[in-house]
Amino acid sequence: MPSTTPTRSKKGRLAAWTASTATMLLGAALLAAPTAASAAPPSAGQPSGTLPHITGPLPVTASSHPFGAADHEGTPENLKKIGYVEEEYLISGKANVYSWPKDGPAQVRTPGAPYTTRILVRRPAKASRFSGNVVTEMLNPSNLFDLNIGWAMMHRQLVANGDVWVGVTAKPVSIVALKKFDPKRYGSLSMANPLPLNDPRNCTNVPADSSRTTENGLAWDIFSQLGSLLRSNSRSNPVSYANQRNHTHRVQHLYGFGYSQTGGYLYNYSNGIHPLDVQRNGGRPTYDGYIVAVAGGNFAGAVPMNQCDPVPPTGDPRKQFNNVGVPILHFMSQSDYLAGIASRRPDSDKPADRYRGYEMAGAGHATPDELNYSAAPADIQKAGQPAPPMNCNEGPRSRFPSHIFFDAAIRNLDLWVRHGIRPPHASPIEVKDNAPVLDQYGNVRGGLRSPYLDVPTSTWYGNSTGASFCAIAGHEVPFTEAQLKKLYPTHGAYVRAVVKDTRALVAHRTITGADGRELINEATHADIP
Repeated sequence: MPSTTPTRSKKGRLAAWTASTATMLLGAALLAAPTAASAAPPSAGQPSGTLPHITGPLPVTASSHPFGAADHEGTPENLKKIGYVEEEYLISGKANVYSWPKDGPAQVRTPGAPYTTRILVRRPAKASRFSGNVVTEMLNPSNLFDLNIGWAMMHRQLVANGDVWVGVTAKPVSIVALKKFDPKRYGSLSMANPLPLNDPRNCTNVPADSSRTTENGLAWDIFSQLGSLLRSNSRSNPVSYANQRNHTHRVQHLYGFGYSQTGGYLYNYSNGIHPLDVQRNGGRPTYDGYIVAVAGGNFAGAVPMNQCDPVPPTGDPRKQFNNVGVPILHFMSQSDYLAGIASRRPDSDKPADRYRGYEMAGAGHATPDELNYSAAPADIQKAGQPAPPMNCNEGPRSRFPSHIFFDAAIRNLDLWVRHGIRPPHASPIEVKDNAPVLDQYGNVRGGLRSPYLDVPTSTWYGNSTGASFCAIAGHEVPFTEAQLKKLYPTHGAYVRAVVKDTRALVAHRTITGADGRELINEATHADIP
């Protein structure tokens, strides 16, 4: 909520939220149920948070629109209908390329490389609706084009709260796709390698999705400079609402989000770049907190700080969050928690080391939502890439709604930052002899819970077989009618079990009240048994 809201005690705010959501859930249930180069230290003259130049918003015409635009997604959205607007801008500046020693923050390897990239902004149309929160993500490039995964996972809660979402293209391979998609619109984009090909520091062994003529390591200062722009009082700030002459609705809190590959980016950023920004900003961080999703350990953990560096090895301290100074909520899915098990660490409420770790029982890594709320298949193909498949050998990608956990995550992170209200704890998924411990229905025990596993109607798998990212897409195997009737003699018995479980999860703040009502509504209309 905006800071202009009258304040109450922490206990009062928490009690009010819990009581109100539980009451609404009970009411909904009763009404609906029948009976989610050299390594020199950076100098003060090379601030990673220097404001970039911004151009836009870019015009939208019948022949030119943003890649990943809301009305050109796999599932088109009408933002106007929900009181939001979408704008695309180009940002440009100079970024350092860094190296990253084990025992400290990043160090400048090559200074001042020019770049131009693009940002996609979705914000409330009216300043009065703006919460003061901005969620910024480096758009996921794992499919060799941008995916709007943060918006896909959290847009329900972002819109309900009046938050702004900003996605930034942060890897050269995505720029290649954008230029194919619309050469005129994106022709000026560049993340060029500042080192010529004959420079021995321009290595020949770059990753398969990279090029010696570009540099992946420009992403860090791009992310910092974008954050500085969004926090600034500049009239060029795309979320300042200065044109509405209302100066009480400026950005109050900035949160970083990363998913899978870009979740790994946030290991680098929060451990290696964040301390530099705090130093340069006189003790204030650029980002007030982070949600790091489905990345950790040997699964998309910390990445090379520049494209010539090796990946930090297993057990390297750079692959673990430690005393970052702002809250971090870390999530793994059922698809990836075993590969990422080295990222497990204790929760902490220490001011310098606020941390929560969560493992989402039942949830797949590669979801339908990440495709439904990103560029439509026709636009992906125009960008020179095949549209990822929605189906694997076992059937459709898992429909498990990971968003219920991320909606609660952004809400809990904001409560922690604004009011010091600590997020809930959750046990990890149970593991024995490097394998999950399963219940009688074949579902994992432990982890973040939901009615999908507590009141099961299917067995949920985190991994599948087939093309593209099927190995981490997950799938479900529904119970037979005989199993359902044995578990739930009547439809009312099933609904009552879902209501009871959902009320407990809402009270625990594992899920939001709004998502709880959706779960109850879904159960009410389900043909079970």
